[in-house]
Amino acid sequence: MSRQLLARAQAGDGDAFGELMEPFRHELLVHCYRILGSAGDADDALQETLMGAWRGLSRFEGRSSLRSWLYRIATNKCLNALRAGKSRPSHAPSPPSAELPAPSRQAEPVWLDPYPDDLLGLVAGEVPDEAPGPEARYEARESVSLAFMTALQYLPPTQRAALILRDVLGFRAAEAADILDCTVDTVNGLVRRARDSIARQVPPGSRDQAPLPGSARERDIASRFADAYERGDVDAIIGLLTEDAKLTMPPLPFEYHGRESVAGFLAAVHPTAPYRLIPTRANGQPAFGCYLPDSAAPVVRANGLLVLTLDGDRISALTRFLDNSVIGRFGLPRTLPDKPD
Repeated sequence: MSRQLLARAQAGDGDAFGELMEPFRHELLVHCYRILGSAGDADDALQETLMGAWRGLSRFEGRSSLRSWLYRIATNKCLNALRAGKSRPSHAPSPPSAELPAPSRQAEPVWLDPYPDDLLGLVAGEVPDEAPGPEARYEARESVSLAFMTALQYLPPTQRAALILRDVLGFRAAEAADILDCTVDTVNGLVRRARDSIARQVPPGSRDQAPLPGSARERDIASRFADAYERGDVDAIIGLLTEDAKLTMPPLPFEYHGRESVAGFLAAVHPTAPYRLIPTRANGQPAFGCYLPDSAAPVVRANGLLVLTLDGDRISALTRFLDNSVIGRFGLPRTLPDKPD
């Protein structure tokens, strides 16, 4: 950041302001997504952050870095949205029409959207550009994985923000305290409690055995899964799962744990659902747009997204997003010809 560019922006030069903000737009968007768990709400929070920065830039005196100042604005916009309940949809998607077996567990609803890898800055086989600070505990891919994102949503908002600032972005305790407008002791307490909660849900190193993103090994597992899923071959699907695999459908509270429970769910759904899967990527993981035939037209219609979590040569979690609003963000069409060319 040049002093001249900052001075022009502070004097009301819109082009200079845009140039000043451009290096931070992407990382602020991902920060908002981590806190809110919603792609659309993250977009809104980023726009509010930029408007807040535009209105307040003339008062920026440089006592902190511009980046820290922007994170202060973005974090507080997100926390205000959570406190106001703005990040919660008015209704949840309907469960599959088939009669479902009893779930293994009913948990609290988790309002979480999947996010495309390309919009997160994750490119298969490459390291994201944004490097975390020296005190970060999580790598970029792990910090947007569905397991980590789900665990974040169970934290109280301020704990969530403190953990992200310290352990994901690597801000020092004093910097995080300034962003959250509290003391260093308060930040340390928030982070300590958040770490304990996260560790119970996402054990350290839980993704260490996953194949490298975009690797031949990952593609092979995903391809075999898609083939079995489209054929409705429940036995073949179950053969690809770990013993303790789970299936969830955020925000629905149903959870199916273990091969037998997942098999019961799939057996109930698949006889009436000849799916077609279109590969994509979400949250650093292989994913598929799901399509079902339309009985009234020669097309298949979008039916949400399915994301795989891999562990070695097996699948440890199936996360099914039933809300079709996520499809467009992944560049997937609402309909496709019934029979592929």
